[in-house]
Amino acid sequence: SLGRAMREWQQVAVIFIDLDNFKDVNDTLGHEVGDTLLREVAERMKALLRNEDTVARLGGDEFTVILVDIDAPRAALNVAQKLLQLVAKPVQAGGHALHVSASIGISVFPLDGKDVPTLLKNADTAMYSAKAAGRNGYRFYTPLMTDLAMQRLEIESALRVALVHKQFSLHYQPQIDMFSGALLGAEALIRWQHPERGTIRPDEFIPVAEETGLIVDIGNWVLEEACRQYDEWCKLGWQLPKLSVNVSVKQLERSNLPQQLLQLQRKYDLPDNMLTLEITESVIMQKDYALTLLEEIAECGVELAIDDFGTGYSSLSYLKQLPVDTLKVDKSFVQEIDIDRNGEAIVRAIIALAKTMGLSVVAEGVETEAQAQFLAALECDVGQGYLWGKPIPPEDFLQHWHSSLPGK
Repeated sequence: SLGRAMREWQQVAVIFIDLDNFKDVNDTLGHEVGDTLLREVAERMKALLRNEDTVARLGGDEFTVILVDIDAPRAALNVAQKLLQLVAKPVQAGGHALHVSASIGISVFPLDGKDVPTLLKNADTAMYSAKAAGRNGYRFYTPLMTDLAMQRLEIESALRVALVHKQFSLHYQPQIDMFSGALLGAEALIRWQHPERGTIRPDEFIPVAEETGLIVDIGNWVLEEACRQYDEWCKLGWQLPKLSVNVSVKQLERSNLPQQLLQLQRKYDLPDNMLTLEITESVIMQKDYALTLLEEIAECGVELAIDDFGTGYSSLSYLKQLPVDTLKVDKSFVQEIDIDRNGEAIVRAIIALAKTMGLSVVAEGVETEAQAQFLAALECDVGQGYLWGKPIPPEDFLQHWHSSLPGK
């Protein structure tokens, strides 16, 4: 047992395992299918471990594995890697091939704690660190993580207050015709001005919002506010051709987005194909129902763009089935233009793919004339980046760009 191993001062590892996006399985396919998945994962874990080791389900989609009498922390690392591989193998349940991943945290006795509650708490903290790092991975506990976990809790609490007290705002970044230089649209980007901490960057709070599910309420607010701002501009006699809004995977799953879009169109008299929703590659690849949902959104007269294209694992055969209008080249590739040939090759390939499929291409993160010229030579349609302007508040955006477009 763990207690005996600790009394004998053996080295013990506590491994905390959380299945990523398990709630999606329950929400979309039902608890019976979810339970089948959990049982299969538990059986796989038991088959991997030694007789003296222990696996226990803590509730929901969380498991704990206890490895006793290990030679070194590397033994726990090896087990964690094997656990990730086992969990990643498809599970057949309810007529579906289910694909899940896991986030794993590891604490080691006596280094990371001298008692069971401390070891469990620290392994749990390390697991959250693995989730924050992108999921489908593992992390060993470090004391710094406790500080980071406290920060995460503080951000979560502050986010709830921010929603109630309207601390969020939207800034708008121009999207430019690569050939004429004309303004074609803008992307709405969320900003958070905290009354005490000042500006909190999206990369600090969006992962916490995703993890806690608050991203659904935040995303719904962003969508409504962007449409309201568009309507306000129109009432001032200025009509932006297109407006892009980011939509998270949880927003797609947990809110009735097609119905919400139709309500917003009626409320603000939005023209067809004015609004573009930006989704990530991960959305379209991991969801069986993505095709149906995206088709319903497209039928609302809303366009779809795949954001950060090239950073995920899209199946091209699947991509061509989707009602997608635009591919957005991730800025990490754009910024390698004139620096790295491999980055340039990826940009060429994405633009060529989009042209072949009849899709529009937006290049993100364009900062130099050389990058713009390279992209224009490849017939990239639209550019977005600091070369033309940073995201700015709506009143500044109107003041800067009002003369570039005719009125409504």
